[in-house]
Amino acid sequence: MSFIRKRSRSGGGIDVSPMLDMVFILLIFFIVTSTFTRETGVDVTKPKASTAKELAKESILIGVTRQGTIHINETQVNLSTLQTVLRQMMAEAPDRPVIIVSDRDAPNGVVVDILDECNLAKVRKVSISANKEE
Repeated sequence: MSFIRKRSRSGGGIDVSPMLDMVFILLIFFIVTSTFTRETGVDVTKPKASTAKELAKESILIGVTRQGTIHINETQVNLSTLQTVLRQMMAEAPDRPVIIVSDRDAPNGVVVDILDECNLAKVRKVSISANKEE
């Protein structure tokens, strides 16, 4: 009589469950601790001011580049259409502040024109963004 030996396969694999748990814990940690900032979508170098403070998160950001182009929510707008866009946004939430994020080398005339359009659109709170001076 011959005996046939059956080889039993033992679980020689690596259990990856603890590794997946650690990956998900790290993912949750990084999501919770990261800060999400909303910007205008254009690259600007803000001027510095010693009296700079933080404003509300639900604000409308108007970006002005060094070349003088105007952007709202990463979309370029003309000065002539800025008032209508602001009126539409203010109709949704009338107390939302407007923050002008202007490059420090942007033409001052464009910023003044934006301030004028904000007044015509009946915006109550308008601020100009700056970095806090250290």
